Parts: sequence; C-alpha cells; structure tokens
Amino acid sequence: MRIMALDIGEKRVGVAVSDPDERVASPVCVIAADEVLANGRSFRIVLEDWEPELLLCGLPMTLSGEEGPQAERVRGFAATVAKNTGIPLEFADERLSSAEAKRSLREKGLSEKAMRGKVDMIAASIFLQSWLDARNGMREQAKDG
Repeated sequence: MRIMALDIGEKRVGVAVSDPDERVASPVCVIAADEVLANGRSFRIVLEDWEPELLLCGLPMTLSGEEGPQAERVRGFAATVAKNTGIPLEFADERLSSAEAKRSLREKGLSEKAMRGKVDMIAASIFLQSWLDARNGMREQAKDG
C-alpha cells in the first residue's frame, strides 16, 4: 500500500510518499496549503501520480508528547483533505521533523533561503519513515512472536 505523508503548515504542505512495500519514504514536493485544502489541480495531479491508499498527516506535538497549539488546526485541515479525496487518514507525531530536515539540508550546504521550499517535504519524509519503521518493527515482532 502506498502512503502519502502531509506536513501541513500555514502556507505550505510538504508531501512525501512510501514505496508500495511500505519500506522507504521519499520526499515529493511542496504545495501551497490553499491548493491542498481546496483539492486544487496541482494536488490532484500529485494524488493521481502516486495513488496513495492512506494519508498520514504530521501532528505537532510538544516535547512532553502532548498535542501542541497547532494540532487542532492541523486536525481540521487534514479532515477536510481526507473528506475531499476519500482517502483514509491517520496521524503521526511530527515532533522535531522540521528541525531534523533543516539540519540535514544545512549539512548539504543549503542556505536558509534555498531550504525554504524543501524543509516541508523533507520533514514529511522523516516522520513517514519513522512511522513506517515503527509499523514494520511491529509486524516483525508479531511474526517472530
């Protein structure tokens, strides 16, 4: 099953996808938040290209593991996207994924300005990979146990 991760920001949404075997997450693109919310043409093209069977949206959490102040907005946005697309929705902890994405891009020598369009899709791929790893780990344990 292919999973599409959405890192929902106020202005942009980072998009990442898994391979069909749910092993590897890859960054795809960044789309204007208004375009995603309205199920606009550019978002529909991405959906048609990747054909996800599940949307995984990053949920902003505090360092103590509670839902952060943006969580309610993200939940509402994600619910609208799921309703518009007819694709099932789950949430994942996106704690520190943006910081990790920035660190990774900085290591590659990108400036803050050059990073701006990439951070969201890299962050989406980071929390998607984490989610995939956890899910695959549980499958392995179930198989072994």
